[in-house]
Amino acid sequence: MKQGIHPEYKEVEVSCACGNKFTTKSTKDEIRLDVCSECHPFFTGSVKSIERGGRAEKFKQKYGL
Repeated sequence: MKQGIHPEYKEVEVSCACGNKFTTKSTKDEIRLDVCSECHPFFTGSVKSIERGGRAEKFKQKYGL
């Protein structure tokens, strides 16, 4: 690797809008997030998955078959 052209890789604190904080390594001085793994619905289990059905089910519902 060439000397003097790479940014400094340091430990930084990441802060989320929900108040969660953790440390990671980055070339930036500070990282702020809107959504993290503590408050995202996919990771918290509050996401609702709805079976929408395929074309055949929609056709059957539409025409009462």
